[in-house]
Amino acid sequence: MVPKRLMAAWAFFDFCLMAAGIVALVLSVIWREPNLLLNLTFSSADLTGGTVLGIVILVTFALSLVLIAQRGKTPLVILNWLLLVDAIAILFVGTYVWFYTLHERNNYHKVFGMQSDATKIEIQDSVKCCGYFNATDEVAFGGTFCPNQAAAMAANSFCVTPITAFADMTLNNVFSTVYGFMSIVIGLFLATMCVIKKRQEHERFEKIDAKRGGQGFV
Repeated sequence: MVPKRLMAAWAFFDFCLMAAGIVALVLSVIWREPNLLLNLTFSSADLTGGTVLGIVILVTFALSLVLIAQRGKTPLVILNWLLLVDAIAILFVGTYVWFYTLHERNNYHKVFGMQSDATKIEIQDSVKCCGYFNATDEVAFGGTFCPNQAAAMAANSFCVTPITAFADMTLNNVFSTVYGFMSIVIGLFLATMCVIKKRQEHERFEKIDAKRGGQGFV
């Protein structure tokens, strides 16, 4: 039989896997709500990727409950293959976010430039800036902080700094959390391997016992 402590460790990592899936899914939904800087930081495709990751992890969790209840090692081997798929998905998402942080100033220059003038004005009023790299770069006149070119030049405050400061903090937290999911997957993978090993040992002793006529060892 599998030791209770080993099964408790397996259950702990499985519970953490469920929590990771919920976190990924819930944040991907919440961050779709109207929020100037969050909407600028994450595209719809980014949030869809987070939603898919959350669903994949939760599906693995649901299947793990079914597979662990089955006898033999084959169901748990299948579980470890599913965990390998999860690990690849986590590595892809985490690395994608991390790579985006390497060129934040230029990346968000493109993102800011793609916004409508109305959105730019809202952002400028919100973080008190005019233009992106300078007072003439992707600036939109209007609102209270940048009503015209003279006000923009006098403000001498550009959007690149507050936008990338918020984006950098947010993205760093995101890819750190996503990479943290990897430790859960690895922990569950190793715990599952241990359960497989114990089941193999149990099956081997059952076969030996059967050959001895079911009398067990002396």
